[in-house]
Amino acid sequence: MRVSVFYRLIIFSFLLLPSLAFAQTARVEGFVTDSSNSNVVDLANIAILGEKGGTTSDPNGFFSLKVPAERDFILAISFVGYEDKHISFKLEDGELRRVKVVLKPMTTNLPGFEVRDERLRTESLVRLDPKNASIAPSISGGLEAIIVTLPGVSSNNEMSSQYSVRGGNFDENLIYVNDIEIYRPFLVTSGEQEGLSFINPALVSSVLFSAGGFGAEYGDKMSSVLDVKYKSPTEFGGSFAISLLGAELALEGTNKKKNFTYLLGGRYKTNQYILNNLETQGNYKPRFIDVQALLTHKLSEKWDLSLLAYYSENKYKVVPTTRETDFGTFQQAYRFKVYFDGNEIDDYEMGQGALTLRFAPNKITSLKLIASAFTTNESETYDVQGQYWIGQLENSLGSDEFGDVVQQQGVGTFLQHARNRFRASVISLQHKGSRAGEKTFLEWGLKYDHQIIDDNIREWEMIDSAGYSLPHPVDQPGNPNPDRPDFGINYFAKGNNILSINRFSAFVSNQWQLDLKNKDQITVTAGLRSYFWDYNNEFLLMPRFNIAFKPYKKQNVVFRFSTGLYYQPPFYRELRNFDGSLNPDIKSQKSIHFIFGSDYRFRAWNRPFIFTTELYYKHLDNLIPYVVDNVRIRYYADQLAKGYAAGIDLKVYGEFVKGVDSWISMSVMKTQEDIYGDYYYNYYNEAGELIRPGVSVDNIVSDSLRVEPGYIDRPSDQRVNFSVFFQDYIPGQPYVKMHLRLVYGTGLSFGPPKSERYQQTLRMPDYRRVDIGFSYAFINESSSMGPKNPLRNVKGMTVSLEVFNLLQIYNTISYVWIKDIDNRQYAVPNYLTPRLVNLKLTASF
Repeated sequence: MRVSVFYRLIIFSFLLLPSLAFAQTARVEGFVTDSSNSNVVDLANIAILGEKGGTTSDPNGFFSLKVPAERDFILAISFVGYEDKHISFKLEDGELRRVKVVLKPMTTNLPGFEVRDERLRTESLVRLDPKNASIAPSISGGLEAIIVTLPGVSSNNEMSSQYSVRGGNFDENLIYVNDIEIYRPFLVTSGEQEGLSFINPALVSSVLFSAGGFGAEYGDKMSSVLDVKYKSPTEFGGSFAISLLGAELALEGTNKKKNFTYLLGGRYKTNQYILNNLETQGNYKPRFIDVQALLTHKLSEKWDLSLLAYYSENKYKVVPTTRETDFGTFQQAYRFKVYFDGNEIDDYEMGQGALTLRFAPNKITSLKLIASAFTTNESETYDVQGQYWIGQLENSLGSDEFGDVVQQQGVGTFLQHARNRFRASVISLQHKGSRAGEKTFLEWGLKYDHQIIDDNIREWEMIDSAGYSLPHPVDQPGNPNPDRPDFGINYFAKGNNILSINRFSAFVSNQWQLDLKNKDQITVTAGLRSYFWDYNNEFLLMPRFNIAFKPYKKQNVVFRFSTGLYYQPPFYRELRNFDGSLNPDIKSQKSIHFIFGSDYRFRAWNRPFIFTTELYYKHLDNLIPYVVDNVRIRYYADQLAKGYAAGIDLKVYGEFVKGVDSWISMSVMKTQEDIYGDYYYNYYNEAGELIRPGVSVDNIVSDSLRVEPGYIDRPSDQRVNFSVFFQDYIPGQPYVKMHLRLVYGTGLSFGPPKSERYQQTLRMPDYRRVDIGFSYAFINESSSMGPKNPLRNVKGMTVSLEVFNLLQIYNTISYVWIKDIDNRQYAVPNYLTPRLVNLKLTASF
């Protein structure tokens, strides 16, 4: 009996210990507001630093928390989008302490609302938060994953970092890093080979993007500008990340004298996990690595010298084995089965460096001298044979053979061969300057480029169906003289082109801020850009103009109008025909932009939002028609066209969930081109019946009708785009977040190979994709580490689970065109990635 009482006393003592620990208690209560003191912050986290438990503020910003008395403790108040607040206390037993907590917004919260970005409201530029690139779920994992969610921007390939803007193609986008123009590999033909883009999000401090109407300070492309600035470190720090798709490490710091800073980044990526889930099975061995460095030395108060260095090596090797694709409709379903022999080996090696000397004689003037060099060495080699079968599937639901091949439609073999080598280098020297006045901002620049190209292309494709080399003439039984054409192949390109081109450009631009008598504000920006290149001695002048109106009585609204002339001189790809030959008489493509936009800032649910609208029309001329296969662009360099692009872009950006920024974008656009001099004939038989265009048969009469196709859809004509980038978190647990990226785009136009451009008006299926990620920052600003904890210097550590292609939609990127012996063509879709899961661990220190 005494033993039983003894055990009961022990159990009672353990139950009493927690209450004894807080036997001496006090209470802290108060309100949480933001720095304006007018907006309450609900759902803010209030807890004792280093201890579990706590509370959250109510919709009125009020909180009340029981705390220990007679000892020191720190109360931590935090909320997403605000800087943490730490308050030290030592209260007496039973004391009630009332406090008013004011949280200061982080500078990264809704960067479009920052005062320093007020100038951007008057221009066709938008600022992006680079941190969103590291948290947005995407296979590419780069800054471009956020770019494609902006209005006017589209991408139908999650494995590529390339994008189209307002009816342009991938070659029409400018990218700058610290005033240095960035180049991409030239021989890449698919997203699987692309690897890493130049921009390393871990090194980025500022991102500006324009979808059109940009100023004269930006170079010679027709569609868009992405202007990136890397960090200027003030203390030691860094970050690392590791996932199923690769790893990366970034370091930054400064010396004791604060006159030397360094920024280092290295990345390794392998998409083998992704490729192994594609329809084409095989042994994939991709490897992509890059290293970057930005070193800056402050020589004096007015002089500094910086070096930006970059090196990348992308290797892609595949030994394909089999492929099976079902395609068609429910009424006519087919199966495409291929057995492969051979392999493909691609190697893309790139290097770029820039030395920048900056002189600031005073606070309002900046002068830069930049010397840079770019080099690329690329090779593409493959010998791949595919033996294929096309079969019709049983579509009767009640049949035992439902889904099986019941009739063979064709068998054959294709053989693809390539030995392509591409070497290029660009050496540049440029000067840029700026001077800021009280109501003006002047910019100017000069640039010289020397470009060397060495391109050696040799590739061909042969198609054989049932022992016949295609194209095969129609057999006529009993014909004593059958047609015996020479052996031919389906496609052949050969060329050895060496070029040396000099390019000169200059610009001047000034911005004036005018204050009217009624205090309305008008901002005018005017600039002129000139360009000359000696390939064909073409000299170009490009005026550009922007005006913005900000009414005094409604300062939350800004109206803008931009116009300008934009020439795009060919770099190299536009010069080359399908057969590998060059067009020596080619001229620069031309675009005239007319853009009317507005910027409306408002509050909803007591949170800030921006609603932007842009209406645009682009008049296009001297266009070089092209076709797109996956990410490979091939130009009809011997043809010219005129065209247009017109549309509207809409975007709502703000705190749909308090403390985190999200946005919704929608674009409606139409772009067409009319090729100069293209036509075909419609032939009629004696009965007046139409025969297929351009076909000669025995009973055609001498009369024929010439037809000019006129305007046709461009390959980038994507009528509707809708995208969402959305963030959320669990109430009371702001470090448990959800990130969603949704992209929808209507189908692009395409056509069969070796067809005329006016025949390429078919439409791919719509592109639909949802990627979602869940993250938990288990080490965050509120975490407390002991002096012996190995993670004491870690500022944050997050584990993430990402689900790519959440809805398991098989999007089409291109087609394989297969013929049977009767020359009937089958368009077999090449599908993109299925649903996949990725685990990622990131940390900052």
